[in-house]
Amino acid sequence: MGADVVVNSTTATRTGHESGTTADVPLAPAPATAPAEALPLIESPETLAPRDAREMTRLFFERLETLEEGTHEYQYARNTLIEMNLSLVRYAARRFRNRGDDMDDIMQVGTIGLIKAIDRYELSREVEFTTLAIPYITGEMKRFFRDTTWDVRVPRRLQELRVDLARANEHLANELGRDPKVCELAAHLDITEEEVVEGQVAANGYNASSIDAPLNDDGNDAPLADLLGECDQEMDLFEDLHALAPLLDRLEERDRQILELRFGQEMTQAQIGDVLGISQMHVSRLLARCLSQLRDGMGVVTS
Repeated sequence: MGADVVVNSTTATRTGHESGTTADVPLAPAPATAPAEALPLIESPETLAPRDAREMTRLFFERLETLEEGTHEYQYARNTLIEMNLSLVRYAARRFRNRGDDMDDIMQVGTIGLIKAIDRYELSREVEFTTLAIPYITGEMKRFFRDTTWDVRVPRRLQELRVDLARANEHLANELGRDPKVCELAAHLDITEEEVVEGQVAANGYNASSIDAPLNDDGNDAPLADLLGECDQEMDLFEDLHALAPLLDRLEERDRQILELRFGQEMTQAQIGDVLGISQMHVSRLLARCLSQLRDGMGVVTS
């Protein structure tokens, strides 16, 4: 009866269905009664020289295509292929050694990519196994980083845009001798300025800090939360008054006087009419016209 195989970055574990137990066993030994066409015994597949590993990999793939899945011979061929090519996982993992992640985890996910490549490789395509395996291995590693290293989850499109922006920023900074502008990044990447800004904002989600963490800046141990600003409604009023001033200057003298009497001196429309010598109805119409003109100038939408 066949056996299931669980592979990590260093060992292969075979689980026997008959006994229900799990044990680490050597993959190389074949049955004592192995037929003449059996694969060669390789007791230490990981120690093969690269040239020998390539030759043996092709031989094992040729034999693997003729074996029935689930048999001992099939499992031996597949497991040996995995161990012979773990050097590809180590090679790919070196690209990510400075990211601060546990290399055992990187090797583990890289081995998953190697297994997928072995299961999907076909000799009939006449392509070197490494040509297929490396993209599978690095793809699993990148997927691992994408799923685990972002403190705030953002869409994959923005994660990839962050990488493109970082590369473009470095390239343009070296070329221009300064930090590139948004429009220059957009032109370099052939995207819109809005997409650049969106990618820059999303990049803030790569690393996050607790607002309760002390800053430890210039002897200041206060938490970040104590230094964060709050919404100041007076600032909104200041902006409104700043925008209103030039609009008031464009009004006629009588209209400005009506507004001063109504809102500055808080007089009623009847009292304003007495001061100006006009009717209350006329004051109401003039006041409504002034206010409408000011609202249009400030872009205020009324219901």
